[in-house]
Amino acid sequence: MLPGTGASLGAGRVRTDDGTWRDLLRPTAAAALGNPERCASFPMVPWSNRIEHGRLPFRGQEWQLQRNGADGTAIHGAVRHGAWTVAALSSDRVDLDLTTMDQVGTNFPWHFRARLTYALVGPSLVVTTTLHNIDAEPFPAGFGHHPYLSRALLPAGSHATAVGEPSLHVPATAGYALTGGIAHGAAGSVPARADYRTARQVGPSFVDDVLTGFSSGTRARVSYPAADGHGPVRVDVAADDEYGHLVLYVPRGRSYFAVEPVTHVNGGFALHDAGLGGTGVVVLAPGERLTASFTITVDG
Repeated sequence: MLPGTGASLGAGRVRTDDGTWRDLLRPTAAAALGNPERCASFPMVPWSNRIEHGRLPFRGQEWQLQRNGADGTAIHGAVRHGAWTVAALSSDRVDLDLTTMDQVGTNFPWHFRARLTYALVGPSLVVTTTLHNIDAEPFPAGFGHHPYLSRALLPAGSHATAVGEPSLHVPATAGYALTGGIAHGAAGSVPARADYRTARQVGPSFVDDVLTGFSSGTRARVSYPAADGHGPVRVDVAADDEYGHLVLYVPRGRSYFAVEPVTHVNGGFALHDAGLGGTGVVVLAPGERLTASFTITVDG
């Protein structure tokens, strides 16, 4: 856990039935410390993914955010490079706090407080995020998390070649047409490249899509085949209903992929401001909070 790197996770390991610790989440290289996007997982607060051209419209006004994405967008929230404070720490739980009033140059026009809790509960990692409006005005809001899952459960510190491809099952009923990674309209059919309603191998093809239309409490299942002396391992990524969307990211030629629980669609602020429903964006009044949890559960 890396409080000074945007509350990112540096690693996420599981012990398989052969007694070996293996990297479930992509491990963070020493040279990558300080860069949340190269860590094992990082939170995105108070928005997920991209804001087109960094323009944030809300109730008749528009704010120009820093365009900190390589594609000219404002990307992955406003605090992933912030220094979070450890509020509480025990053997199985850590609470991290951040208040924008204590930060310099937060890329968001309103003040908020955030709390992030990582807790180990049996075979599950439970991640809880709370976003609290401490401003005098309402603002549009949401959040997400970006865990990078390994394509193979290799021993921790190993440089071995991956053997066996995991399968993925995502019971989404809808998805978005994206342009430049951003939605410009309502959800429609699930794109074929991101259609994992029937479990299949993650595959080599590029995927970067937003899915929605989940039954309550249902999200995604990753199944790793038996390999390298260990038996099959199943990993479930489930979330509260506030996480109404899921981003699937499968880069070509990489040893990892991402299953990202998010509250709203990419570009959701603009769609919400235009009156489109179902974006997942919420408006927090002064003093109001948004809290939601997701879990990563290992079986095997």
